[in-house]
Amino acid sequence: MEKFNLSVNQAKALNPLVLAYVGDAVHTLYVRQSLVLISDAKAGQLHTTAGKVVSAVNQSLLSDFVLPLLDDTEKEIYRRARNAHSHSSAKNAELSDYKKASGYEAVLGFLYLTGQEERLKKILSINEITGENL
Repeated sequence: MEKFNLSVNQAKALNPLVLAYVGDAVHTLYVRQSLVLISDAKAGQLHTTAGKVVSAVNQSLLSDFVLPLLDDTEKEIYRRARNAHSHSSAKNAELSDYKKASGYEAVLGFLYLTGQEERLKKILSINEITGENL
């Protein structure tokens, strides 16, 4: 797969929910990779565990830890996604959790698309810092 990097301005011009869409995939892949490294569970159990970590409720909690660490550009991305009007919502989460999760995911998507790998790793490492059971 070919890797590409958008400029910060190109990424900021994207719909914030598109950034969240990419960020959801980034977070899911990170969690799945982490689980494979620490668990010998079968695929079904790995899927169940990953689903709990990547849930809107958990991402909302992670956003509480991440938000104070964000720079001004990242905070802007977070706010735009959190406040964006979505035509869907999480099945098992409150609207407020869903919106905060969208903000968290948008920041991940922004960092990924702009090639900020070290910053992305730092934000994703919050899973371990918060004691999340990966």
